[in-house]
Amino acid sequence: MAEILCVYRQVAMLRAKGEKGQAQDSDGGGSLAIVSYDEKPGIQAIGTTAPDRPPLPGISPTVMRDYEYKRHGTLTLMAGIDLLTGHVHALVKERHSSREFIEFHRLLDAAYPADTAIEVILDNHSAHVSRETTSWLAAQPIGRFTFTFTTHGSWLNLIEGLFSKLARSGLRHIRVSSKHELKERLMAFIEDINREPVVHTWRYKLNNAA
Repeated sequence: MAEILCVYRQVAMLRAKGEKGQAQDSDGGGSLAIVSYDEKPGIQAIGTTAPDRPPLPGISPTVMRDYEYKRHGTLTLMAGIDLLTGHVHALVKERHSSREFIEFHRLLDAAYPADTAIEVILDNHSAHVSRETTSWLAAQPIGRFTFTFTTHGSWLNLIEGLFSKLARSGLRHIRVSSKHELKERLMAFIEDINREPVVHTWRYKLNNAA
């Protein structure tokens, strides 16, 4: 817990520095990006078996939907919030193995300048510490990626708040005709957030972890 909170304190210091108009690399070093990352697996692509019916006065105040449904499969949302800008990086995949995890980090690699150190907050899922992942990281420039693991404390990861918002406002009662439609709607949710990104702030203080 203390290790994660130290990272959040670092985020607060970098944000304060930015608000004063000081560049991150004013001391001669490269800049730093801190990304809160996780996967939301098993998002179900569920379709209706009959068209929804509109509300009827005196009978049903809401849309009426048949209780039967079709399962089209599941998808995984892989997402990371830049804690300094609020921008969300995301991929939607059918699996979340080492291959997809590496693909996400290629996305991060392309999003930041070459001299930016990218620190990722994440859990210790097997794909995050696999031989394939470790080999790929070893082939990257020294200092490009560093990981801070939540280890039995995923609730400390700010990305969980985004997934909660998605479940409550984007996925609740959702019905789609295919996995492709579900993917499009997930990415539309991310694009909507990125139009006006909100910087997430962790309120729990380091001295409370003692």
